[in-house]
Amino acid sequence: MLRPKAALPSLLHLTPAWLRERGLKGVILDLDNTLLPYGEEEVPEAHLAWLEELRRAVPVYLLSNALPERFARIQNKLGLPGHAPALKPWAGFRKALKALGLPAREVAVVGDQVFTDILGGNLLGAYTVLVPPLREQEFFYTRFIRLLETPFRRPWEGTEP
Repeated sequence: MLRPKAALPSLLHLTPAWLRERGLKGVILDLDNTLLPYGEEEVPEAHLAWLEELRRAVPVYLLSNALPERFARIQNKLGLPGHAPALKPWAGFRKALKALGLPAREVAVVGDQVFTDILGGNLLGAYTVLVPPLREQEFFYTRFIRLLETPFRRPWEGTEP
């Protein structure tokens, strides 16, 4: 349940062609430290360009545990469907899946945390993709969780079964 189906060296490696090769037709995307650095509200230019290319190919749904006001500001700038707080890993994923209108096996859940994004996506039956966090600085609780995640990340970082 804690092992991702794929671990990529960067979010930018998840391309429309990569998704097509795996039969994936939609993406549930984490926000903080996946799409933008923790604590920021501006998406890096390279990620904006990546997101535009991805959106032309497949539907994308933002799913975050962020505070709702901050999430709404970012979501409005991006013009993407989504919701927060999602209460990952236990909640939120089914609502995202319903919004995408796709079966779980055709959806990639992409995030930087094993115990929220990967566990939640695996419980859903989606194709889980782990990416490295964009920034070392994080919420104190997340720093603690990262320590617990370490043994679950190392064996397959940068690999795919």
